[in-house]
Amino acid sequence: MTSTETTAAEPAQNDAPGQRQAESSTAKKVELIAAMTSIQLVQMIPFGAGIAATLLIADDLKLHRDVATWIAASYPLTQGAFVLAGGRIGSMFGHKRTLICAGAWWVLWHLLEPGAFMVPNSVALLAINIPPGKMRNIAMGLFGAMAPIGAAGGSVFGALFAQLTHWKWLFFFLAMLGAVVFSLSAWVTPTDHLPTRGSGSIDWLGAYLGIGGLILFNFVWNQAPSAGWDEAYEYALLIVSVVHLAAFVFWEKNGAKDPILPFDIWTAPSFVSLIIVSLLSFMAFGVLLWYINVWLLTVRNWTVLLSSAALVPLTVLGAVAAILSAWLIPRLSAQYILAIGALCVTVSITLVATMPAQQSYWPQLFPAAVLMAFCPDFIFTAAQIIASNSVKRHQQGIAGSLIGTIITYGQSIGLGFAGTVERYSTGAKTIL
Repeated sequence: MTSTETTAAEPAQNDAPGQRQAESSTAKKVELIAAMTSIQLVQMIPFGAGIAATLLIADDLKLHRDVATWIAASYPLTQGAFVLAGGRIGSMFGHKRTLICAGAWWVLWHLLEPGAFMVPNSVALLAINIPPGKMRNIAMGLFGAMAPIGAAGGSVFGALFAQLTHWKWLFFFLAMLGAVVFSLSAWVTPTDHLPTRGSGSIDWLGAYLGIGGLILFNFVWNQAPSAGWDEAYEYALLIVSVVHLAAFVFWEKNGAKDPILPFDIWTAPSFVSLIIVSLLSFMAFGVLLWYINVWLLTVRNWTVLLSSAALVPLTVLGAVAAILSAWLIPRLSAQYILAIGALCVTVSITLVATMPAQQSYWPQLFPAAVLMAFCPDFIFTAAQIIASNSVKRHQQGIAGSLIGTIITYGQSIGLGFAGTVERYSTGAKTIL
């Protein structure tokens, strides 16, 4: 072999390890995406399952149906409230460590909302380990798709267990499913380095004021459909909640050393508009899921399984919408993607609101279910990508917390507003 041949051969030999390393890195990113999207899917199932089985659960527990909304609203309420602190705790103690602990707690218990710690830390792990580009867009799109897929798929699981066995078995199934998903995710998720930024502390006072204010405000509105605004405690708690939230804003801006919600995050262009559109859209999305289910069960007398089957287009097209939203991100301005998502949910809720009592599935309910799929995916994907690309590395969890709060809290508080309107428009406490 000549010296020329030796020199020419060396680059090929030296490229092999680099190529293998690149392939290994890509494989690890794919594993991470699969793990985080699976977690999002699993933790969204209880919301849909609660909506599908809520009336059966209420009847089995001998509860009046006017309080049945709590069965559906309690999960997103606690998740939306506690997610404020989830990102900050993840940035302090490690996103992977927090995620694993939340997963274990999710399996053991469904209160004190572990899901609130999953969403922001899952988003942070994706944003930290996957640089901006096509793969991150796809990752965020798939992660966002799990919201409608999990909610609609959860309604099917809830219907299956409620109608064919007993609703209690649903929670055993979720515990087993969660144990498998979280164990595999813990194995493939890379360990993040601590600390992400110097020294810091958890703003416990800010966490109390923010979480307390959100929970009390939500409680007032979701209790109003059953208790009514004639009760003095409704007004008292509403005032207390507003005071808590006002104190939270003041403390975070002026007193907190390490705020759980730094207000400089609001200075990004169009960020306030993004939050408002996301909140209103997901309020409408939660109301749609709830009233489609209740309408089919109580007015059209469909079975629980058949009512859940009506949302199958939401599950199937949710995956399509996720890929489409990821494809659109580099090609279309974020405000247009948000507008499309908001328009879809507006048309959907209009179709459902104008349905006659008895009608075939296809004229209005089917197109409403189809359009619903594009609302959460388009809005969630655009919001997460804009947020993760705009904030600094140590604020990834905070950005995820804020978006997660808006999405889950909106679904819960929307049920309270809608229930209040229903009560005072019909003059009765019963559902529909």
